[in-house]
Amino acid sequence: MPLSKPQIKHLRSLAHKLKPVVMIGQHGLRDSVLEEIGIALDFHELVKIKVSAGDREDRDRIINGIVEHTGAEKVQRIGNMVILFRRNPKKPKIVLP
Repeated sequence: MPLSKPQIKHLRSLAHKLKPVVMIGQHGLRDSVLEEIGIALDFHELVKIKVSAGDREDRDRIINGIVEHTGAEKVQRIGNMVILFRRNPKKPKIVLP
């Protein structure tokens, strides 16, 4: 589900106060990390992830892998932080405009 500009703006404002739920370091993206991200997305719908691995291309590759594996939408990326959103179909928590 592609997000519209007003929806992205709303999600960015909600994510401003969030702390990173998952931190990805020097060991990169593992199955256990992907599983944790999936659980966090199911529970929170909107998560902030810190990717402190390698250079910019490595972080881009890791973020794209997360988005592809989880089916989440990338809301914003600033430096080594990325904000992801995935609607929980059973118990939606965030109301989008």
